[in-house]
Parts: sequence; structure tokens; C-alpha cells
Amino acid sequence: MASFDIVSKVDPQTLDNAVNVTKKEILNRFDFKASPVKIELNKKDMKIELEAESDMKVKQIVDVLISRSMKQGLDPLAFDLSKEPHPSGKIVKLDIPVQNGLKQEDAKKVTKLIKDSGLKVQAQIMDDLVRVTAKKIDDLQEIIQLCNQSNLGFALQYVNMRG
Repeated sequence: MASFDIVSKVDPQTLDNAVNVTKKEILNRFDFKASPVKIELNKKDMKIELEAESDMKVKQIVDVLISRSMKQGLDPLAFDLSKEPHPSGKIVKLDIPVQNGLKQEDAKKVTKLIKDSGLKVQAQIMDDLVRVTAKKIDDLQEIIQLCNQSNLGFALQYVNMRG
């Protein structure tokens, strides 16, 4: 039986590189000279903490972060940008959680998508990943294409392919 795992993980080192490149770029930009800026990656909680003097500057930092992350090969959907920046004294703060592992409801969406496809494969939720098994590797490749085209709203990676 051929199989692979569908996960939603971000490589911590790649994320760290993207945050460092963003930090360097922002600190060298003219419009951020002499303004308080904090860009930090909290590896334990997998979130990025941003601080700047205005809502607009926080959003500019987010734009740079997303574009630098994409250049590092990270999917922009890995960042949870649903929260709005909030004022805290004279500065504006924003915490951006980074998705690390499939949430239970996201795993259910993936398995439902796979079951509804009608292909002869089995999908099984295992903690924070979905294992897909089939007799033919071609069926597994169709599942990967299906997941990529589905716009599920979160980043997916495909690992541990076994033929």
C-alpha cells in the first residue's frame, strides 16, 4: 500500500530566517528611522510579535513579513492574520500565530474532501496530520492535486511518501 501524510507545519529555521530578513529590511527603511519597532519570533508559542508606533506601520511590517516568508518558501496561509493590531500605550501591537500542525476541524475538512472525491483511497486523522493510503500512487498524486486546488484556507504540505 502506498501512503503519504498531509500536514500543516512550518519549518522553525525557515520561519526564523524570514523574521530576521524582515527585521533587517524594516530597520534599514527610511520611513522606520527613529521609530520604535519590535519584530520577534516566539518559538515556544509559534507566534510572531510585532510592535510599531502606528496601525499603518504594523501593517507595513506584516506586508514585508509575508513577502519575505514567501521568498523563503513559506505559504502565507501559515500566518493567522485574522486579528487586528491593538493599541497599547503609545505603540500598536499585533501577535501573529503561526500554524503548526493541522487543527482537528481542518483535518476533518481534508478527510471529507478526500472521501467526497470518490477515489479509492483511505484518509485517517492521526493527531495533527492526515494519513492517506491507496493501492496506486497515481491516486495519491490525484489527492495532492485535489487538495492544492481546493482553497481550504490553510497551508498544507505532503510528507512521508511511501510507494
